[in-house]
Amino acid sequence: MYRSTAYSQAKEPAAAKQQGVPGVPVEVAQVQRKTLVRTLSAVGTLESSESVIVRPEIAGRIQSINFQEGQPVKKGAVLFQIDDSTYEAEAEQAQANLELSRKNYNRAAELLKKGAGTARQRDESQAQLRVDEAKAALSLTMLEKTRIRAPFDGIIGFRQVSIGDYVSPGQDLVNLESIQPLKVKFDVPQTAITAISDGQLIDLTTDAFPGQPFQGEVYAIDPQINQATRSVSALAKVPNEDGRLRPGLFANVTLSVDRREGALLVPEEAVFSQGGERYVYRVVEGKATLVPVTLGQRKTGMVEITKGLASDDTVVTAGYQKLRNGAPVMVLDAAKGAAK
Repeated sequence: MYRSTAYSQAKEPAAAKQQGVPGVPVEVAQVQRKTLVRTLSAVGTLESSESVIVRPEIAGRIQSINFQEGQPVKKGAVLFQIDDSTYEAEAEQAQANLELSRKNYNRAAELLKKGAGTARQRDESQAQLRVDEAKAALSLTMLEKTRIRAPFDGIIGFRQVSIGDYVSPGQDLVNLESIQPLKVKFDVPQTAITAISDGQLIDLTTDAFPGQPFQGEVYAIDPQINQATRSVSALAKVPNEDGRLRPGLFANVTLSVDRREGALLVPEEAVFSQGGERYVYRVVEGKATLVPVTLGQRKTGMVEITKGLASDDTVVTAGYQKLRNGAPVMVLDAAKGAAK
């Protein structure tokens, strides 16, 4: 709340002094010109920028686990090694069959050139070569699947298997979370849909770090309005270099939707209602002048005046209940309660 300031009585009308008319004791404040930012509040949830449950594509026994739980891992790092002895033997067999098929095809092609073979023999050997090439490629693919790798950089979670466990395709092994950056998902009312846009900056706070603001940037807005809540969802990226923020935290999100330079503000207590209208008393040459005003945004004990006052005006903040339009006033020092 702004402290009232004294208004000089140097210009008090001489007529009032001569007639000995006592002024009504009042407290006053100067109209302030400030930058006013209109904000929109929402509640959101922090999420990983990427999140996956690592699962095997083939069956087999876990041979090794190559990470420490809760630690960072790099994309492509081998997390689990499945026993590959069977798959390696199949790959060697497929490779041997491929080499034989390649030799048979080369022989058939050479015989055909010399007139000692037939086109059918060459075509059959060529078809078998292609079949064996496919089998060899498949066997190598299956062998590679015994090495389960991290699909992206992230923090590894808690494993759900141990060395020696037999796993099946699709079985949950461990979760992997990418938390730099994080993203926050939040909803705003449909009435505010025009106030939010891609690239808009946000501020957010969490109960885990009270009093510590974090910043983010809106990068996606859902094109579909939620018919149940009549709200629209948005996503924002939140830098998290130090890794303090974690997925799942609730976040209080604040968006700046409007910024006005030079807005006029007065203390809320200066404004009163009369006949359904809003008024203030403006002090002019030692007298109170009743002025109708139009209000704008409210902010921390202050209210914006969009019409009715100027930046150099002084308004009554206390004692206006005894005033009438044109009444002389005696400005009190708000700190000491004495007239000035």
